[in-house]
Amino acid sequence: MLSLRHTFVARAARFGFPFVVTGVSLTGCSPGSDLPLIPQYDPASYTIGVGDRINVSTFGENQFQTSTRIPMDGNIVFPLIGMIKAEGLTPKELSQSVAASLKDHNIFSNAKVTVQVVEYRPISVIGEVEHGGQFPYQPGMMMLKAVAAAGGFSYRAFQDYAYVVRQEPNGAVVGRIRPQDYVKPDDVIKVYERHF
Repeated sequence: MLSLRHTFVARAARFGFPFVVTGVSLTGCSPGSDLPLIPQYDPASYTIGVGDRINVSTFGENQFQTSTRIPMDGNIVFPLIGMIKAEGLTPKELSQSVAASLKDHNIFSNAKVTVQVVEYRPISVIGEVEHGGQFPYQPGMMMLKAVAAAGGFSYRAFQDYAYVVRQEPNGAVVGRIRPQDYVKPDDVIKVYERHF
């Protein structure tokens, strides 16, 4: 099968157009081609954020546990300790922070604290997909799996990459995300419409 470029060149020759058109690059016409690739995200570096639901438990001490959704101020309330910062910490860092607070309050000298994320912040997929909207994030989720959650690409979709808005500590960043790239909770992914 002839490529789109070859077909275009053949038609140009047939109708007497100058062959200078054969130098046109289709890549440069691709939507979003001027955007940089979004920095790679490592799911192992996941940090807790506003909207996550977590369980915090102390081994062998049922009264020292909590299940909560992270509020806008990023803090959680833990029994006999009070406010503890959770936003921006990994689950391991939060467990260490809670254990240290239990020790500082002379409650337990060597508490074994476990933090589990039971519900992650969602991702959003819009544009040329079958059913755009918000979808639950899953650890290790790639862009292609996010599109699958939205019903797959539409027949008009540009499938090589998509546009993404990502929340970082210093603010939102935008760029291109490829099908094999990991998505991050809170990502907003827009699948482009192909131009050809």
